[in-house]
Formats: sequence, C-alpha cells, structure tokens
Amino acid sequence: MYPGPDDPDLGTFVAQVERALVERGHEVELAVLDSRAGGKLRYLTLARRTVDGARRFRPDVVYAHFLVPTGLVAAVGARTPLVVTAHGRDVRNVGAIPGVAHATRLVVRRATTVVCVSEYLRRELETKVPDARGKTAVVSSGVDLERFAVAPAPDGPPSFLCVGALEERKNVVRLADAFATLGEGTLTYAGDGPLRARLEGRDGVRLLGRVPHDGIPALLAASRVLCQPSLLEPLGQALLEGMACGRSVVATRIGGPPEFVPPDAGILVDPLDQGALAEALRAAAAFPCPNDAAREAAAAHDVRRQAERIEEILSRAAAATRPDPRA
Repeated sequence: MYPGPDDPDLGTFVAQVERALVERGHEVELAVLDSRAGGKLRYLTLARRTVDGARRFRPDVVYAHFLVPTGLVAAVGARTPLVVTAHGRDVRNVGAIPGVAHATRLVVRRATTVVCVSEYLRRELETKVPDARGKTAVVSSGVDLERFAVAPAPDGPPSFLCVGALEERKNVVRLADAFATLGEGTLTYAGDGPLRARLEGRDGVRLLGRVPHDGIPALLAASRVLCQPSLLEPLGQALLEGMACGRSVVATRIGGPPEFVPPDAGILVDPLDQGALAEALRAAAAFPCPNDAAREAAAAHDVRRQAERIEEILSRAAAATRPDPRA
C-alpha cells in the first residue's frame, strides 16, 4: 500500500515512515502497489517488483508491511534479512481465511523481527501465532507533527469529522445515528465505501468521498472533534492525526486507542452503545479546543521518533547477517 495518482489516500501511514527513514539518510528502494485496482492478481505484480528490486538494489534488509500477502512475497522474493510490520487486518485474517495461518507462520519464522503497531495487536498475533513470541516489537505508525499542526478552534456549532472507509467495521452508520440525536452541528465523512448510501441525505451530514492525505489537516482545522468509534481499531491512525492537530477525539475502547488516548484528550466508548456514543460526542465537543493534552499524547508518537526505532530494528537485522570482521 502506497499513495498513487488514482488513490492518494492509500497507505499513507507506510509512506510517512518511508519518508522519515530517507530523511535519516537511508537509501530506500520501493516495491509497492499504489492503486486499489487489479484484484488479487496485483500481488503477482508486487512479487515481480520485489524480485527485480532485490536483484538490482541488493538491499541490506527488506522491510515489508502486512504479514500476508506482502510479507510472504518479501520472504520468497528476497533472500536478505526480513522485518515485517503487522497492521491489523493481516492478523485478523489468521484463522479466518483458509491458508493464511500457515503462510503467516512461514513469514513469522522467516522474519528477524515482527513489528506490531500496538500492544493489542501484539497480544493477538502472539496468541494466534505462538512462533511470534520473543521476536515482536511494538512501534506505532506514528504521526507527522509538522504536517498535522495545532490549529485554532473553528467558529460556530460543534463540527465532527470521521476519516476512514465507509464500512461496517468503522461503525459509520451508528455514528451518524448518534449524531442525529444531538440536534445541532455537522458531521463530515472523509472516505468512501459500501455504506455510503445509508449516510446520504441526512441532516447535517456531509460526504466528501476519499480525500488525499494532504487535505486531511485542513479538514481537522475546520472540525472540533475527530470521531473513530470503530467496532475494532488495531491502532487508530486518524485519531493520532486529529490529536496532533489539538483535536479531542471520540474513540473505540476496543483495540489500540486505549493505549494512547488519555481521559483529557478524548472519550473511549463501547462502539455498540449508541446512547453512550451520543453522550461522548456531546462531552468531547465541550473539551478545550485546541486540546493541549491531545497534542501532547500524539507527540509521543512523532513519526520521526518512530522511524528512529524502526531504524534500530532494521540495523540489527542487517548486522545479524554480516560476517564478523574479527573472524
């Protein structure tokens, strides 16, 4: 996953880590898919790009995002040390899709380190794939504190923003139902998906479709609260970005958000409780804006700091295969 001309919102969390590694002086050769088009056959394209890149670039270490299929492609297509980051769906697929569990075990055994974006995800991975125990590290995808800077509070009635796919897991319909009980304000969705039709035509609800990542800071500046009450959220990238802009958040209590959303930065909710969600929206709208506590919590996930941690992991993987000059 990597942003491309047709899908500028694709894999932005991967691209920002890559940019930070380049800023730190590393050479990075990309073997990526920058479009959602192509179905499963596109992974054959990724495999070819991986093999060609490995032969031409001769990397010290291969860094893959997502265990399967990407990590499997990297494990087979390049014979150098492998580090792979698990992001969430790849772990959920273990045991849910035939063959994924076996392929994931192969990737985990082949990898020097498996990075998980949250402690929640690490626990889930190590439960499903015991081979991961002892070789995992937790490093979030981070947030660019320069791109997502603190913005003044917007004028007018409370404005809520939800960034993400319009799909069942993101709980977007229940969020709109909860918002409708407030009787004021606006709720903006930046994203697209199969549930769009169930959100159209509602009072106070705006549907923007997919928005390039560069456009998200302006949307956050025009909003008071960032909402991500997902049924499950392995990390919560949009939450980090909202908090970095000094925005209070309404977040699911299931998954990664409890690890980085303190009480003075936002409200954690049971995503299935529509009444509690409505109360959380009201309460979050009354928080200070900008919210200094939210910015401070997000700063602990500065992407440049996270890239430094990834650099250490990649360097250890590369060093483990180099011959000892003293030998």
